[in-house]
Amino acid sequence: MSKIILEDMEYIFSSNIDWQLLKDKTVLVTGASGMLPSYMVYFLIYLNEFHNFNITIKVVVRNFNKIDEKFGFCRNKKYIDFILADVCDVLDLQGDIHYLIHGASPASPQFYGVDPLGVSMPNILGTYNILEMAYKKQSLAVLYFSSCEVYGKVSQNVISETDMGVLDPMDLRNCYAESKRMGENLCKSFFHQKNVAVKVVRLAHTYGPTMDVWNDKRVFAEFAGNIVRNENIFIKSSGEAKRSFCYVADAAFGFFKILLEGAAGEAYNLANASETYSVKELAEILVSVYKDKCLKVVMQKRNDIDEYMESPIVKYPIFNCDKLKKIGWVAKYDIKTGFQRSIECIRERKIYEETYKHPYPYL
Repeated sequence: MSKIILEDMEYIFSSNIDWQLLKDKTVLVTGASGMLPSYMVYFLIYLNEFHNFNITIKVVVRNFNKIDEKFGFCRNKKYIDFILADVCDVLDLQGDIHYLIHGASPASPQFYGVDPLGVSMPNILGTYNILEMAYKKQSLAVLYFSSCEVYGKVSQNVISETDMGVLDPMDLRNCYAESKRMGENLCKSFFHQKNVAVKVVRLAHTYGPTMDVWNDKRVFAEFAGNIVRNENIFIKSSGEAKRSFCYVADAAFGFFKILLEGAAGEAYNLANASETYSVKELAEILVSVYKDKCLKVVMQKRNDIDEYMESPIVKYPIFNCDKLKKIGWVAKYDIKTGFQRSIECIRERKIYEETYKHPYPYL
């Protein structure tokens, strides 16, 4: 069992949310093997295992290998139903589904240039299918994972949920942001026309123990992977781009806050504005935290065959989270503590799986 993840679950449970709303309910999670939805699944498992909540958890993934990787430790639990499916297809599920969490969508820019349809369709067709299911099942609430990238290029330094910038629909990189925008509009349309209680969370950069540091090319995952592998950190850009970084336990607290207490038909920013750093600053902080490793930050030009599509926005605006804070959310973890927790857990998992040859018991 991961001590760090259990501590995270207890921290989320101690937050000011009426968890009784989830007792004896059925919750469906799409993209459940992803970094962020998996933490929500872990929390639902935690509620069952440690507090007897009797939640039926329906986990939707496209790859059974991902089930073993993230949930192999609880494959035999009767309260979990693992569903191998693509959300772009209609899911024909029996019985009640009280809450739906739609987190299926490749989020890394490494996919934008090679599989833009695979990036955009879960946000469009998948969102339609999930909302239609929620309507037919008369579900209590739906949480749609969107992104602060929907704001596009803006002139403001601080962005609230009612602000909006420019996106070029003919820019291939915008397959992610434009499809997230369309997904949001579908959410609003289902709320307006069919009274589906859907809530939208717009995420900034979020990291945690469930990062895929071996395959995810986003800087926070790559840098964490460098530390785990005792490698120098290579920056393949100017390093000037500034981003806000939120630890996944803080984010998961916000997800449940929005799902259970947020206003239907509304969007909420979720970012830790106080933890805003440039890419170079992030690398330098991680190297300083692990100074015993004697690692360096190395500037390196990205090669021509690299398929990662960088954001043209160097300085992101501050994402105003007052709307979410008004319903009781606040971030706890600073960047040093959050990354230390993440890297320690990832290293622990690596050692465990190499030693015992079976999936790491996250909980």
